[in-house]
Amino acid sequence: TNLPEPILMEDVDRFVDVIYQPAIQELQLQSVKTEWHRYAVDLNRVPTDIDESSVQGHKNPNGSFSRGYHWVITTKKFALMKQPMTEKMHKDLTDLIYHPFHEQIQFYQKKIRSINPAVEVFHLDLHSMPSLGTNEHRDPGELRADIVVSDCIGKSARPDFVDKVITAYCRAGFKVAYNWPYFGGRLTEQYGQPTKGCHTVQVELNRAIYMDEVTKQIKKEKLASVQEQLTKALRWILKK
Repeated sequence: TNLPEPILMEDVDRFVDVIYQPAIQELQLQSVKTEWHRYAVDLNRVPTDIDESSVQGHKNPNGSFSRGYHWVITTKKFALMKQPMTEKMHKDLTDLIYHPFHEQIQFYQKKIRSINPAVEVFHLDLHSMPSLGTNEHRDPGELRADIVVSDCIGKSARPDFVDKVITAYCRAGFKVAYNWPYFGGRLTEQYGQPTKGCHTVQVELNRAIYMDEVTKQIKKEKLASVQEQLTKALRWILKK
């Protein structure tokens, strides 16, 4: 769409893969990431999170999912789509982006359980967030914590695992909030099934810690220290 980079990257979890990579490598964690832009398909949504402004002829009224599966506007209300896409394009994007991502997550879950079917699976859904809530958020104008841990209001993970995640990030030096302003997204809902031994916690990292929120560029002078903090947090989570 030839948008300038600050607009194109306004709502993207940019560099999250970069800052967690040392922890993933050191601790030999299974991880899944996407190379696709969330404005095309937001993987923290489901394919039915669409409306007539994003997909032609859809039954959901205009504005139901402006920041849904296909983003129509940014969180600062910049228009992204001049007109809704066709149903065919919606399906093609789902086949191209959505299904492969989820198939990879499911592959790792099955791989873990192929060794021991009774083993529990613990999953971190890693994101980033703006440091200040906008009018499109639940907390407009509020300054946010360093980390927000969410579990769909107690539904997506064992309480002791949630407590451990919160404690780990606190011990690593972050200020942590719980279930505000985020409760957990579609990924947390889909994979967080404690009664089936699957525990998913969403972790949002404040972007101001590691990137310039205006230019959307990483703060190179902060990178190593933030990576070390995150590695400490994940080390603690893995402790018995």
